[in-house]
Amino acid sequence: MEKQGYGTTGAPPYPQAGAPPYPQSGAPPYPQAGAPPYPQSGAPPYPQAGAPPYPQSGAPTYAPQGHGGPMDKVMSSYPPSAEGSYQGATDQGVEASCPPLEMMDQVPGYNNVGFEGVALPPPSYDEAIGQRPDIEVFRSTGSINAEDAREAILEHARNNCCWGTEPAKTMTINDLVSFNGYHYTLETFAESRSTKWASEPFYGGNIYITGNPPGPWDIAANPPQMFKSSKLDLEVPNTASVKPCHKCQGMGSTRCGFCHGIGRRSCFRCSGSGRRTEFRDGKHETVSCGCMGGQEWCSACNGIGRKQCHKCKGKGNLRWYIQLTVKWTNHLESHVEQRTSLPNELIREVTGEMAFEETYPRVWPISTFPVREINDRSKDFVTLHSTKYTMEKILMQRQRVQTVPITQVLYTHKDKSANYFVFGLEHKVHAPDYPATCCCGCSIL
Repeated sequence: MEKQGYGTTGAPPYPQAGAPPYPQSGAPPYPQAGAPPYPQSGAPPYPQAGAPPYPQSGAPTYAPQGHGGPMDKVMSSYPPSAEGSYQGATDQGVEASCPPLEMMDQVPGYNNVGFEGVALPPPSYDEAIGQRPDIEVFRSTGSINAEDAREAILEHARNNCCWGTEPAKTMTINDLVSFNGYHYTLETFAESRSTKWASEPFYGGNIYITGNPPGPWDIAANPPQMFKSSKLDLEVPNTASVKPCHKCQGMGSTRCGFCHGIGRRSCFRCSGSGRRTEFRDGKHETVSCGCMGGQEWCSACNGIGRKQCHKCKGKGNLRWYIQLTVKWTNHLESHVEQRTSLPNELIREVTGEMAFEETYPRVWPISTFPVREINDRSKDFVTLHSTKYTMEKILMQRQRVQTVPITQVLYTHKDKSANYFVFGLEHKVHAPDYPATCCCGCSIL
């Protein structure tokens, strides 16, 4: 079905600047507050409360503006101002951000859509739970030697401007003690969907309705990249309609908030008095300001008194449609297991050997890893994610165990014993007891 675009033919339904306000001579008076608007001549009566919105899918196409179509009916429902013609809201005044929800069409399958995004429960996806993998394969990691340990602390000292390199060059490395740190992560990549009414200025043209709109979970949308959070906004097909702008009541402009529609403002040079004081010939004199009796043209609206409506961009009508927001979120749980004084946060910042990795629509808890704490955390996290994201559709899960090499370096420098850690495949260094951490009066905390 095709809905004829508005504003292409016929007289404009709203009075322009200088034109007399509605109702015209001989027309019936405006309806009282709360009463339905009068139908146009020759048009069917306006739908009563509780009746389906006008027009329904499958009804005749929309008539052009000014020809007794539904747009004229809707606009006739707006009451006149106290002066007899609508002045419009100011561009800075308090105005409803959305039209009354009753004005919006009732769309099959989207009866509860409002102006704020409402999360939609996903369809069942129990079929994604497969069989438990038969084999869990874990890989080990290597260690470093004394030469690697010295090069790591030397590079670390060079990268810190207040560290001296002399201790790194002359220290005696007494022993290397190797450890393994384990960094376990569980990622659950899930999709959520929400709908709301959205609008844009209506620039004319036709709106096509080819049938009922698809369900919110029936619209195809693929994530740009797995395990990376992103968002996509889509228009639900067959939900568009045209309605008068609620900000300017279809006029395309709003009263200027600076001059309140007058077109002039109090002169800032004379504060509205029309005269100002100047210093001439060694004395103060009161002279005419040269403005218009204490007023000047409003620079915000160029003296017109009205400004283009920012909501409809001066078009007077808005194209409303149901917007579907698809969000892909990568939920991450992380646990570090290690038995040194090295802070766990440092372990999370480096990479290690990938001891174990699996990706499935649903993963099973790890059960045979040599470190029992990793098995326990895997069970806890998998159980948590299976019940935590009930309003999202889980697309894929991935769990990893990285074995992070940690080497404690025991050394002596100037008869003083100390130690530092080299960790990660990047050979990062943690040396809180390094003997040369200050120069030129500054210190490293």
